[in-house]
Amino acid sequence: MESAKTGLAATKRVATEIASKAAADVDRNARFPLEAIDELKKERLLGAFVPVELGGLGWGMSDLAAQCTTLAQACASSGMVMAMHHIQVACLVRHGLPSPYFRRYLTELCEKQLLIASVTSEVGVGGDTRTSICAVEQDAAGPGRFKLNKDATTISYGEQADDLLVTSRRAPEAASSDQVLVLVRKTDASLERTSNWDTMGMRGTCSPGFKLVSTGANEQVVPGTFADSSAETMVPFSHILWSAVWLGIASDAVARASAFVRADARKKPGTLPPTAHRLAELSTKLQVMRTNAHAVAAECDALLKSPEGNQALLSIGFALKMNNLKVASSELVAEIVHKALGICGIAAYKNDTPFSMGRALRDSLSAALMIGNDRILAKNASMLLVYKDE
Repeated sequence: MESAKTGLAATKRVATEIASKAAADVDRNARFPLEAIDELKKERLLGAFVPVELGGLGWGMSDLAAQCTTLAQACASSGMVMAMHHIQVACLVRHGLPSPYFRRYLTELCEKQLLIASVTSEVGVGGDTRTSICAVEQDAAGPGRFKLNKDATTISYGEQADDLLVTSRRAPEAASSDQVLVLVRKTDASLERTSNWDTMGMRGTCSPGFKLVSTGANEQVVPGTFADSSAETMVPFSHILWSAVWLGIASDAVARASAFVRADARKKPGTLPPTAHRLAELSTKLQVMRTNAHAVAAECDALLKSPEGNQALLSIGFALKMNNLKVASSELVAEIVHKALGICGIAAYKNDTPFSMGRALRDSLSAALMIGNDRILAKNASMLLVYKDE
């Protein structure tokens, strides 16, 4: 698609000219990658997944993944912010389009290039995003309006986002698992920070905890249940786009290792550097990671266009592929960066050389923690008891 080709070229420019130059400062100061995100807004890329008829670009999963990989090669935090934004937009596109309100909102998002953050975590639920304590309550201040207050353990780029997509119970009397997604406009909300974000890696995602106090119109509740939105959209988009970010981190590490080995080879023409063999092994691992990520993204695109629609994404076979992609990518990215560091040696250990791996290594270690791999493998184990791979 020509719009995707043009948009990805623009993304490459932003990554090379802006994100890469700010990445060290973003990491050092744990600050939001404002320069990169602002430039992506100018390129009108925040509505990439929104249908063309609503002002978006109509991209597919493979296009979104390619964008996240390109950004993450320059700045992992920039890539992850865009990945998380696309996940929220996908939930609104795939579950909100029957609503006139959300059709208008998505049009506004494209016009104004609004950035959406996710609020799925909550104090007191032990990390279980499929359970909520907070609830949508009818606001006595006016008919047809709600109030929603939530104590979130983390909200990535919550202070920098234009709007928030929040999980909560459907009503005060609803069960903890009877959840909905609610679009909260920042103009109708306040955020009180409850913790800091001084982390090992992914520092630019700016993800401290907040107490959210908000109001809004009832039509801002996304149609259907969060259970459906999660299974049909949030989980597959998360696993694939996160993996695309990790692929970007790994690709950059291998590129640095390759440059190091080539520089070493030029010092002794005709002689193969001792690190060349290890680089060849590393190239193999990167190819496995890239092929896996691209294949699952392409299959997701095909399923999204299939007559079965959302139901096609709910098969056990595809769920296993998504989960396996997340686990494999999150483990491979850390392994690849670590081995690339070994190839470059002290030049990679230092923070002031072209071969530095410190930021990449720290960023890569977050991958296995974003929905713990043990939790995912436990789900896979249950599915494998009934699944027959034909």
